[in-house]
Amino acid sequence: MLLKTEALTKNFGGLTALNKVDFEIQESEIVAIIGPNGAGKSTFFNLISGYYPACSGTISFLGKDMTRTPTHEFACRGIGRTFQTTNLFTDSTVLDNLIIGYRSKTKMGMLDAIFNTSRARRDEGASREKATEVLEFIGLTEVKGQPVGNISQEAAKRLAIGLALVTEPRLLLLDEPAAGVNHGETNELAKLIKKIQQTGTTVCLIEHKVQMVMNLAHRIMVLNYGSKIAEGTPKEISNNERVIEAYLGGTAHA
Repeated sequence: MLLKTEALTKNFGGLTALNKVDFEIQESEIVAIIGPNGAGKSTFFNLISGYYPACSGTISFLGKDMTRTPTHEFACRGIGRTFQTTNLFTDSTVLDNLIIGYRSKTKMGMLDAIFNTSRARRDEGASREKATEVLEFIGLTEVKGQPVGNISQEAAKRLAIGLALVTEPRLLLLDEPAAGVNHGETNELAKLIKKIQQTGTTVCLIEHKVQMVMNLAHRIMVLNYGSKIAEGTPKEISNNERVIEAYLGGTAHA
């Protein structure tokens, strides 16, 4: 088992955004989290990536308790993520964005940079090599020298995924990776996600494009009003009356 949550809960004042959620993610699978707006999906991501502290419950990753771990340690231990809103260094080039992303894996400090030490040169070479490798993997080699502000929305989505990939995660969390892109671009992003999973990286995604989720995911968890209402294969979820009611506001017959 890669990641496990038990009774994971998050309150914001009197609002319970996530209520005692149990969930497991296995190695090398694609799992999806779906649900209506405000269901608690991003809150769940923010907890398992260390962005928010949990109010109660536990998070374990690779068998180790991560519940009270500082935010930066999540990335260092192998959890990478993207966000709903793509935040990149728009004035820097595509390649430089990926080089910056790899800095968490290097040991170079300020003095190394000032005096251009051997460690600085070694880390700079490793950063550029890894960035170039990921750039080719995500299919953006042709725009590597362009400022990020000049590339398309779909390319920016790929770059955000690449920025997470350069940290060499065991678990990649993708928050609405296909938001704001058209049908053809959605299919291409789905192919990239499948390619990532096939290299051995586990993927967990939040996505409102249900057909994309049904075609990609091995398992799906459904949240509604902060609680887990269903979990299963795409076929099981598509025939679950509670899920249909949460999305459509009526019974499966209706």
